[in-house]
Amino acid sequence: MGGEHHQASGKIPLHPKVNSLVVSSHIATKWPAMLLRYLVPLFLAAAAATAATAAFVLEEATIESIHRAFAGGALTSRGLVELYLRRIASLDPALHAVVELDADGALAAADRADAVRLLGGAALPPLHGIPVLIKDNIAAAGALNATAGSLALVGSRPARDAGVVARLRRAGAVILGTASLSEWCNFRAPGVPAGWSPRGGQGLNPYVPSATTCSSSSGSAIAAAANMVAVTIGTETDGSIMCPSSFNSVVGIKPTVGLTSRAGVIIISPRMDTSWVRSTLTNVYINLAEPICRTVSDAVYVLEAIAGYDPRDAEATRMASQYIPEGGYRQFLNIDGVRGKRIGILRKDFFRFPSGSIQENVFEEHFNTMRQLGAILVDNLEIPSMKVINDAVQSGERALMLAEFKLSLNSYLSELATTPVKSLSDIIDFNNNHPVEERTTEFGQSYLVQSEATNGIGPTEERAIVKLNELCKEGLEKIMLVNRLDAIVAPGASAHSLLAIGGYPAITVPAGYGSDGIPFAICFGGLKGSEPTLIEISYSFEQATKVRRPPVLQHSSV
Repeated sequence: MGGEHHQASGKIPLHPKVNSLVVSSHIATKWPAMLLRYLVPLFLAAAAATAATAAFVLEEATIESIHRAFAGGALTSRGLVELYLRRIASLDPALHAVVELDADGALAAADRADAVRLLGGAALPPLHGIPVLIKDNIAAAGALNATAGSLALVGSRPARDAGVVARLRRAGAVILGTASLSEWCNFRAPGVPAGWSPRGGQGLNPYVPSATTCSSSSGSAIAAAANMVAVTIGTETDGSIMCPSSFNSVVGIKPTVGLTSRAGVIIISPRMDTSWVRSTLTNVYINLAEPICRTVSDAVYVLEAIAGYDPRDAEATRMASQYIPEGGYRQFLNIDGVRGKRIGILRKDFFRFPSGSIQENVFEEHFNTMRQLGAILVDNLEIPSMKVINDAVQSGERALMLAEFKLSLNSYLSELATTPVKSLSDIIDFNNNHPVEERTTEFGQSYLVQSEATNGIGPTEERAIVKLNELCKEGLEKIMLVNRLDAIVAPGASAHSLLAIGGYPAITVPAGYGSDGIPFAICFGGLKGSEPTLIEISYSFEQATKVRRPPVLQHSSV
C-alpha cells in the first residue's frame, strides 16, 4: 500500500543527462601550436589551483562542500536537486524514506536560487539552494500533503507554511519533499512497527535492513544516512530524533523546548497557554522540528536557521529565545570544544552492555579519547528515579500525552485550508472504514481511541504535570547541579525520557557499529539552553573520532 501511494505522489521528472554522482566541468580550448609551450604550464597551474572545485561528489556532501561547488561553478542548485531526485528514485523503492516529492516546485525554487547567485552582490543566506526533506507531519504550503503517514489526511492542504518551513525558505532552502515516519508520530497503538505508515510503507535501515529504523522520524534519518539529501528535518516528543539518529548513523539535534516553532506541525502535545507554561516551568512533551544530518556542522547550520521567535507559537518561542546566543550557533563549532568540560557518565540504567562486547569497548575508548582531549569525566553517576521516568504510566507521561494529543490534533485540523477530516473522531472512523489500508485489525488504534475519550486538562493531567516536574528537579537538574556538570553522556537514545520530560536539549553523534553492522551512537545532553556547550562537545568528539561511514547500498544505480 505504501509503495502504491509513493509511486502516485512522487512524479519525478529526471534530467536525462544526470547519470553520475560526480559533476565535472571541462574546458576544451584550441591554441596555436607555437603558444603551447608557454601556455600549457599556466593552464596546468590554474587547473591545479581549482581542482578542489572542479568536481563535486554527492555522497557524504556537506553544506559547506555544496556551497564551495556552487561558488566554483562546478554545480548549480538545479543540478543538485536533479542528482538527489535521481538518487531517491534509485534507492527509495527499497528503503521507503520518502513519502512525497514536489519535484516541479523544488526545481523551480532551485532555478530561482541559481538566478540570485548569478546576480552576485549581497551575501547569500546559509542554506541557499540546499535541498531539504521535511518530516510528513510538517506543513508546507503548495503541492505537498502533511499527513503524519495517515491516509485519512491525504488531500489536506495547509493555509500557510509551518513556522519552521518559513524559516527554512528564508534561509534559502529548497523544499524537496516529505520524509516517512511512524504513523501519527508513533502514537497510534503499541506494537505498530517503527518506521511504518500506510502512506510510506515500511522504512528500512540502510545499514542492516532487518534492524529497526527506530521511532517516528525514521524516514528523515534513513534519507540523510543514505545520501538522498543533505538536510532533513524531523520532530521529537520523546526519542523520535535521538533513536533513529542512533540506529542510522547520523547526527540529530534535539533542541531546548521552544527553540523551534511548533506552529503548523502535527504534534502530540498542543501549544501551552501562558498560565500552563509558567506553572509547569517547561513545555512538556512538545514535538519540536529538529535537524537530522550527517555531520554536527550541518546540523548546527540548520539549527541556526530554524531557531527563533514565531508569533504563531509566541509563548514557547519567546521564552526559549533567551537561550539563542548572539552571533548564532556556528561559532561553537570548536574543534577543541571538549577541553575543560565536566561531563557526567550515567552508568547505572544506561551503559548496560555484555562484558567484552564491541559497545562496551568502544565507549571506553571514546571516554579515553575525551580525557585525552581535556574533558573532565565524572563517572558512575546515577539518576535514582530512572525506573519511574522510563515508565510512561508511573511518570504520568501517558495520561498527559493522551489528553494533549486530542487537543493538539483538533487544533491543527481546524487551521487547514482544506481537509477531508475535521477531528480525531473522524480519523478513528476513517481507520475503521479502511481496515485493510490502515491495517486496523492487525495493529488497532488504541492510543487514538483513548485520546478521543479524554476531556482536556483535568485533575489527572495536572497531577501528572506536578509529578513530571518533580522528576525533573530531583533527576537531571539535581545531578547536574550537585556535580557541577556541563553535560551528561549516555549511549544512543537511552536517555530519551530523561531529556524529554524537562524539554532538555541533546545531540546524538555516531559512535560505532556492532558486530552485526548495526550503528550505535553517543548522546550528549544538558539543561535548557545548553546548546552552545553541547555543540562544542559534540563537534570536538566527532572531529576526533570520525566514526560515521556511509551504508553500502545494493540498489543504487547512481
